[in-house]
Amino acid sequence: MLIRLLRTHLRPYGWQIAIVLVMQTIQAVANLFLPTLNADIIDNGVAKGDTGYIMSTGGLMLAATIGQVVCAIVAVYFGAKVASAFGRDVRQALFDRVETFSAREVARFGAPSLITRTTNDVQQVQMLVLMTLIMLLMAPVSMIGGTALALAQDVELSAILLVVIPVMVVFVALMLRAMSPIFRGVQTGIDTINRILREQIGGVRVIRAFVHDDYERERFDASNTYLTRLQTRAGRIFSLMFPFVMLMMNVCSVAVIWFGGHRVADQAMETGALTAFITYLMQILMSLLMASMMFIFVPRAQVCAERIEEVLRTDSTVVQSADAVTHLPRPGELAMTGAVFRYPGAEHPVLRDITFAAHPGQTLAIIGSTGSGKTTLLNLIPRLFDATEGSVEVGGTDVRRTELQTLWADIGLVPQKAYLFSGTIASNLRYGKPDATDGELWQALEVAQAKEFVEALEDGLESEVSQGGTNFSGGQRQRLAMARALVRRPALYLFDDSFSALDYATDARLRAALKSVTGGSTVVIVGQRVSTIRDADKILVLDAGRIVGQGTHGELLADCQTYQEIVYSQMSMEEAA
Repeated sequence: MLIRLLRTHLRPYGWQIAIVLVMQTIQAVANLFLPTLNADIIDNGVAKGDTGYIMSTGGLMLAATIGQVVCAIVAVYFGAKVASAFGRDVRQALFDRVETFSAREVARFGAPSLITRTTNDVQQVQMLVLMTLIMLLMAPVSMIGGTALALAQDVELSAILLVVIPVMVVFVALMLRAMSPIFRGVQTGIDTINRILREQIGGVRVIRAFVHDDYERERFDASNTYLTRLQTRAGRIFSLMFPFVMLMMNVCSVAVIWFGGHRVADQAMETGALTAFITYLMQILMSLLMASMMFIFVPRAQVCAERIEEVLRTDSTVVQSADAVTHLPRPGELAMTGAVFRYPGAEHPVLRDITFAAHPGQTLAIIGSTGSGKTTLLNLIPRLFDATEGSVEVGGTDVRRTELQTLWADIGLVPQKAYLFSGTIASNLRYGKPDATDGELWQALEVAQAKEFVEALEDGLESEVSQGGTNFSGGQRQRLAMARALVRRPALYLFDDSFSALDYATDARLRAALKSVTGGSTVVIVGQRVSTIRDADKILVLDAGRIVGQGTHGELLADCQTYQEIVYSQMSMEEAA
C-alpha cells in the first residue's frame, strides 16, 4: 500500500526527485572523498613535512566541503518542496474522495476516523517522504562507497565489516517486526481519542446536565492511557537503537585500532590509511544508523498508507451513470414505485414497497412514529442513499439516470439538524445561490420568519456565524436553514422535521408564508407534530417502514388507525376535527 501511494502521488515530481538524488549523490561522494584526502595529507604531507602538499590538498578538501554544503542546501530545499506537495495532493485526493461518499460510506468510516486519516495519517507518510529525500538517499551511496574505499585501504582489516553489517541488519529487522503492530494500535488510538473528544465537546451541556463529568473524564483517561502505553512501548523499543549503534561503533573502533595498530607496526598499513579506514567505518555505521531511523518511520507510515488507501479505494454506492440526464423534463415531479431500502447485512429492510407521487403545487407530508423510516425515505430523493429495489423519480426521470448536479440543483433540502457554516449570515444564505442579491436574501428571511431577529443584529446580514451556528438558538438555526433553501427557489423542497424547534405561532406563520413562494413547487415535509402537516394535500403515514395510510388529514382520521393514534396523542378529538 505504501509503495502504491508513493508511486501514484510522487510521479508528477519526478524531475525534482531526480535533482535531490543527484545532489545527495554528489554530497555522499564528496563526503567519501574527504577521508582519502586526509590520509594523503598524513602520509605524504605531515610524514614528509611537505607544507605545500598539505596546503594544496587542504584546499581541495575545503572545495569539496563547500560543494557538500551547496548540494545539501539544494537537496533539502527540493526535498521539503516535494514532501509538502505530496502531502497537499494526498489530502486533496482524500477530500475529493470523501466528497463523493454517500451517507453510507461516511457512516462506515466515521467522521473522527476520516479526519484522522486526512490529517495525522497523511502527515506521517509525508514525514517519511521528507526523511527519505533528505537522509535515506545518502545512506546506500555512503554505505556502498564506504565499503569499497575501506577495502581499498586494507582488505584484511575489512573483515570486521563482515561481522558488523549482518548484526546491524538483524537488529533493524527485529525492531521493525516489533514496532509495526504497535503503530497500527497507535493510529486506532488516535481515532478513538478524536471520537471521544468530538462527543464530549459536542455534548458538553448534556454531560453537565446529567453530572457525568467524572464518567466522561474516566472514559477519556482510559483511551488516553491506552494510547500513552502504546507510544511508550514504541519509545522504549526505539530507545534501544542509539545505545546499540553506539556500542557497535565503539567496539568496531577499538577493534580497528587494535588490529590496525599491529598492521601499522608491521608496516603492512600506513597511518593515514588506518585513519581513513576508521572514518569509512564510522560512515558505514552512520549510514546504517540513518537507515535504521528511516525504518522506524516505515512501519507507522505503512499503517497510515493502508488507512489512506482504504478511503481512496472505496467507491461510493451513489454513482452517476455514464449517460446521465442533464435536463429534467418535468421539474418538481416526485414519484416512488416499490422503493425498498436495506442497509448492507441487515436482516430486514428499513423501507418496504414505498409507492406514491407528488406534483408541483402540492404539499406532501410524511408522519410516523420514531424509527418508522421517515428521514431515510426523504434521503432517497436527493440520493444520499440509493434505493436497493424499486425506483425513485425526480422531474420525471429516475434519480439513478440523472446527473447529480442537475438533481441537486432541482432540490432545496433543509435537514433534520439545521447546520450553519462559519462565516456570515449572508455567506450561509448564498450557499446555494452565490449570486443572490441582498433583496433576495431579505425576502427569504422574511418568509422563514427570520427577518426580525436578523435585523436586530448589529451587522445584519454580515453578522458572524460560528461553526455549526452555535451562536444562534435552535429555532433561529432552523429558520436560517429554511431561508438558505428558499433563496435557491428550487422546484422541489424537502423539509426534514425542520419545524420542531419552532413554537406553534411561528410554525403557523412560516407555513402560511411558504405558500406564497412555493406555489409552483413540490413541498415534502417530514414532521412529528400533527399541526405542522395537517393542511398538506397528501399525508403519508409510515409504520415500521411501510406506508399504512395515504390521503388528506380528514381521510386518514376516518380510516387510518395509526394516524388516529398519533393525532389523539397530541390533541383532543375536537381539535383534530
